[in-house]
Amino acid sequence: MITVVGSFVVDLMSRTPHMPVAGETVLGGPFRMGPGGKGGNQAVAAARCGSPVNMVTKLGKDDFGEMAKRTFLAENINIDYTPIDPEEATGAALIIVEQSSENMIVVALGACGKLSREDIYKAEDAISKSDIVLTQLETSVEAVVTTVEIAKKHGVPVILNTAPYQEFPKEILKDIAYVTPNETEAGYLSGIPVVDDDSALKAAAAIQAMGVKTVIITMGKRGCLLFEGPEKYEFVPSFKLDNVVDTTGAGDAFNGGFAHAIATGMSLKEAARFASAVAGLSVTKIGTAPAMPRIEDVEAFLAAH
Repeated sequence: MITVVGSFVVDLMSRTPHMPVAGETVLGGPFRMGPGGKGGNQAVAAARCGSPVNMVTKLGKDDFGEMAKRTFLAENINIDYTPIDPEEATGAALIIVEQSSENMIVVALGACGKLSREDIYKAEDAISKSDIVLTQLETSVEAVVTTVEIAKKHGVPVILNTAPYQEFPKEILKDIAYVTPNETEAGYLSGIPVVDDDSALKAAAAIQAMGVKTVIITMGKRGCLLFEGPEKYEFVPSFKLDNVVDTTGAGDAFNGGFAHAIATGMSLKEAARFASAVAGLSVTKIGTAPAMPRIEDVEAFLAAH
């Protein structure tokens, strides 16, 4: 069982021939709308891999909130711990995807940014019965801190995906089993810009010194760094793909796949390879949550590689 605490937003995406500069209007398209948000994406990724998943987020009383409910129920994700905010709208993300498949995103969190300490404590039973808890920084810091507090109380390991990066109390890192920043976030967290393998190792060591057990820095096409200590680390290469169409949500795919892999007992390296396959397959389709692969596709991909 995995409990995901985090965001749900509706993705409003359009492709563009080039990224607009200030004041420029660009003719693009097509436009697509669908379920997203780092928490929602990660929950869908883990569920499609075969894990039972609880989703803890907050929705508005609106059409976007109804889309969230339909999405989660269709994926067999439990939403018993997802309250409705009577005032805030459901979150939305404005996404521009350039021809090279690079993207720019602006997120308006809305209701999920109002997740409170009280909301998380209402999900304590679900957290206590989980094999692992996955959370991100795309919600209130209060929700993240409370999630870690409850998980520690019940001896449940936590994965913290430090995306999108915002300041948070670093003392919670001592109660986190895995932290999964990308290169940029690792730089923010450690104070060491990550530009190559050597700087990644230095950043990982600095982050681990804050108390976290295992640091996993995702590095895009270069793969990821698994860091358990100065004498125990490994760079795991990514899979080479020729049919990349949209990199939006790749990090979420990695984290959802990684949570499933750890929850089902895979070793750290096996989990990283599995998560890399989930992420790799996700970028071959347009969208975020809808692009998450299913377990049979992941297993076939791994068998072929």
